[in-house]
Amino acid sequence: MNLPPLPPLGGETTGRNVVDVVTAEHRELLELCDRLIAAPDDKRLAGVVIAELSRHLSAEEQYLYPAVRRTVPGGDELADRELAEDRQLLITLQHLQKELSASKIKDVADAVRRHVDADAEELLPVLSQMVPIEDLIRVGNRFETAEEAAPTRPHPGTPSTPPWNKVVDPAVAVVDKLRDVVTGRTTYAKDL
Repeated sequence: MNLPPLPPLGGETTGRNVVDVVTAEHRELLELCDRLIAAPDDKRLAGVVIAELSRHLSAEEQYLYPAVRRTVPGGDELADRELAEDRQLLITLQHLQKELSASKIKDVADAVRRHVDADAEELLPVLSQMVPIEDLIRVGNRFETAEEAAPTRPHPGTPSTPPWNKVVDPAVAVVDKLRDVVTGRTTYAKDL
């Protein structure tokens, strides 16, 4: 398992912070969506898009949005709006999972672009201004760890806020990962 570095404990600050992690993942998700638009019949690629997005959204719900709630003025409203949009994206992913079609792929790609734009324009800049770099690195480390224990399929009906999502998501992920192994499903972009 690819684990992130330990959080810094004083002294020089090193490591990727949550803004860097999320921004890099957003670029990768946009690239995956573009690839899927170009190859709409590629079920393996569609499975990776679904898994990568499901993990990403789970980690955001567990660590990014709670950080926004705690540190950003008006953070509750911002996090609630993002959670509602993420739930819709998970529902859209469920539709894509059931039926691979060009229109459903476009719906997912459009939703991912809206998600990326909202985070890049509002959420991430204000978070990087309001939170000390050491804390951003700690959240980044937790974010990456949470992704490894996150579901690989969309589950819009599961809790989306702590503490319950931190309990339910890893439990659901075990079932998802067992299903992935049994079906031979590819869930990481690096394995394409």
